[in-house]
Amino acid sequence: MRFKYWILLGLTTLVMAGCGREPATKPAAQDSAPATISSSAQPTQAKPKVQPTVNTNLQPATLKFGNFVSGEHPTQGGVRLVNWDGATVLELDQDFNTSDIGPDLVVILHRSSDVLGSTQPPAYALKEGDYLLLAPLKKFTGAQQYSIPTAVNLSEYQSAAIWCRRFNATFGAAKLNPQ
Repeated sequence: MRFKYWILLGLTTLVMAGCGREPATKPAAQDSAPATISSSAQPTQAKPKVQPTVNTNLQPATLKFGNFVSGEHPTQGGVRLVNWDGATVLELDQDFNTSDIGPDLVVILHRSSDVLGSTQPPAYALKEGDYLLLAPLKKFTGAQQYSIPTAVNLSEYQSAAIWCRRFNATFGAAKLNPQ
């Protein structure tokens, strides 16, 4: 018991001694004014270094937008193509919702302005070369973002779609209207 007491006392002393000392060197960004002693006789704390921050007030520029129409399975919500300081992104809004039945759902851009009207029900199968695969669908509901490669000519694509790659079935599509 006495051994534990001495260890606890030693650790407490180390912590107290370490917390009360000022750093031996001043950071380069700190003001050159000397530290002052407050009425409680404790030195003031050094100002923390200010880290550069990203401008969170930047608003994305919407390039195109649309709303999903159901294809083989119920799909709804909004989609938009936005430019975030030079990077183009496809965004599904928080109201996005599609069926969780598909085993291999992906997000695509399609050349046709009417994906469902230019294909045959019930699967609304797509032809290779008519679409650009962006990425696997991250989740079946809610807001999400997908990067679009900088080399993509957006004027060639008129719609966004949720497509089951394994069974070549279009769950839903949205015509992308210019802003």
